[in-house]
Amino acid sequence: MTVRKLLTGDAEYRLTGDGYDRRGQILRVSGDRHGDDARGALEALALCQNAELHMDEKRVRTEGDPLEVALIVAAGKADIDVSRLERERPRILEVPFSSEAQRMTVVVRRGERLVQITKGAPEAILRMCATERVGGRDVGLTAERKREWLDRTVRLGQESLRTLAVAVRDVAHPSEHQGLTLLGIVGLYDPPRAEVRDAVRMCRRAGIRTVMVTGDHPATAQAIARELGILREGEGMARGADVEQLPEPDLRRVAQSTSVYARVSPQFKLRLVEALSANGEIVAMTGDGLNDAPALRVADIGVAMGMAGCDVTKEAADMVLADDNFATIVAAVEEGRGIYDNVRKFVRYLLACNVGEVLVMFGAAIAGLTLPLLPIQILWVNLATDGLPALALGLEPVEPDALQRPPRPAGEGVFARRLGWRIVSRGVLIGVSTLGMFTVSLLLGAGLPLARTLTFATLVMSQLFHSFDCRSETRSIMEMGLTSNPYLLVAVLSSIGLLLAAIYPPWAASTFRTVPLDLANWLAVVAVSGLGSFGIAARRRLLRRARGRSTWEAAVWKSRS
Repeated sequence: MTVRKLLTGDAEYRLTGDGYDRRGQILRVSGDRHGDDARGALEALALCQNAELHMDEKRVRTEGDPLEVALIVAAGKADIDVSRLERERPRILEVPFSSEAQRMTVVVRRGERLVQITKGAPEAILRMCATERVGGRDVGLTAERKREWLDRTVRLGQESLRTLAVAVRDVAHPSEHQGLTLLGIVGLYDPPRAEVRDAVRMCRRAGIRTVMVTGDHPATAQAIARELGILREGEGMARGADVEQLPEPDLRRVAQSTSVYARVSPQFKLRLVEALSANGEIVAMTGDGLNDAPALRVADIGVAMGMAGCDVTKEAADMVLADDNFATIVAAVEEGRGIYDNVRKFVRYLLACNVGEVLVMFGAAIAGLTLPLLPIQILWVNLATDGLPALALGLEPVEPDALQRPPRPAGEGVFARRLGWRIVSRGVLIGVSTLGMFTVSLLLGAGLPLARTLTFATLVMSQLFHSFDCRSETRSIMEMGLTSNPYLLVAVLSSIGLLLAAIYPPWAASTFRTVPLDLANWLAVVAVSGLGSFGIAARRRLLRRARGRSTWEAAVWKSRS
């Protein structure tokens, strides 16, 4: 955060330099040059803060609010030694910053006098000011002049600058906050992280609405929200004074279409969360201050800032954001969607395989056939060849379109979106193809050991082919690539190795009652096992082409209409 502008009674200054570098300059942009006015405002701001800035050749160390650190840096650009100033004008009283009052006050001793310094929101400070300092003299502050100051504040806000006013007076009773003299207003640039705009855009694409709730001036909030893409054309912005007293039904209506709330109190956040929840929204809220704790507790997902957040806020939250970065929340949403997808893939694979196994045994019993699989063979399938691909599906990378889909309904079950149908239909296909291999083998004169071995191999290979189909509900094996999940590739190869280990070694063949298969047998097994997967891949490709053509035809129609 950096002080960029300084407004005094009859001049405007621009401060150069970035970050913690105090070698910047204070340049007059307009108005008469009265260096004492600018210096006086910066001295007052330097005394009315609790931050620390320590610099050496190796590193910079700061403590306290970044805004107050920026005030120390700005004072340094005016050659103000803050440490010396604090020794010369010791503080004897402090009234900490209050979100409700929107100000902070200190009382310092200056020689024989006591001086009150108050800094805070410009509109709050202006209400308490009776005079302003112009050219080193205190002159009356009329209502018209206050409107001019507010207009200057709005212009700073439109430049995405946070605004802060400072005023002073000689005091006999420090508890009073009237009759102050306005020294000036500073505009601070609080640059958003470079990745936040992209993160907001990804949220919007994912069907997530980002709402900004801030105590900043409405002009500042609006400018920053537009810069980040939070506020777009046609979307509303609300001021705290306009919405904080609204009854619940009206607030719920406003919350449906409002993306930015400015100059609001921390207590309003709780009401806003409750209003959004009442509208059926799933609400995640971030916060760092003590006043944010109730809203974090009520929100569906309370997110506390790990670096800037207080201990109470972290205790009230459901999760703590270690790097205080909004983009990390978006990454967590993407990861969460990937985890949920992988749960569905895991369930889909295992249940379809189990349905296929049950149908093989149940169908043979109904048809009066001998057992197509021995118990030890079924046990080998369940323990050895099924488990590895299922675990590998749980490690599937997040699909590229995870943040291009709308959020799933809150009450959606794991079998929603036709997953139950996919499980049953593929299980039936595995069972029919496996039982068909057994029946056809017997009809073609194969002995029972060979028929069972072919059935055993067909069941395992059908399930392994199906593991690739489970990687995505919309894309085919070829579209995803065989190597994009190396864990699954290793798991499938391992399962094939376990299948071969149950067929070819003589000691294993006698245990599992299998016989060796020749090349023709394996070609038949692969053809029957892969039939379902090849059919699904062809169907998905045709559907994708149909969707693409429909999109193209819609675009042509739109261009002609």
